[in-house]
Amino acid sequence: MYTGQCLCGEIKFDYDGPLGPIALCHCSQCRRAHGSAFSASAPVQKVRFHFTRGEDKVTEFESRPGKYRAFCSCCGSQLYSRVDAIPGILRLRIGVLDEPVGKKAAQHVYVGSKSDWFDITDDLPQFEKTERTNDPH
Repeated sequence: MYTGQCLCGEIKFDYDGPLGPIALCHCSQCRRAHGSAFSASAPVQKVRFHFTRGEDKVTEFESRPGKYRAFCSCCGSQLYSRVDAIPGILRLRIGVLDEPVGKKAAQHVYVGSKSDWFDITDDLPQFEKTERTNDPH
């Protein structure tokens, strides 16, 4: 069981399933949304994700057709993204979890559009795009 919350604590949730592979996304949308060099997210099963507080504070922004980024309408914390093409999966932002996740990042994605001010210095696999996975494990 994982718990998580936004920065201001208005939104809280539980997730009672496995986390999929953690991806570090360097695309321009993630950089803008997070104000950072990349975002860290993992696929999770939507049916196992439950808000325990503040679901009415969640705002979704359609960043491209069929892709939605969810954030707290009070503090702006990024929570997850989802795509219409994979309705049962959320890409949970790892930084909003309360507990240690017990796993490391698996890959860098969209490295072709990464910022010029950040150097990837680890040995994780790097991909021009993303590998879609529906299997959080």
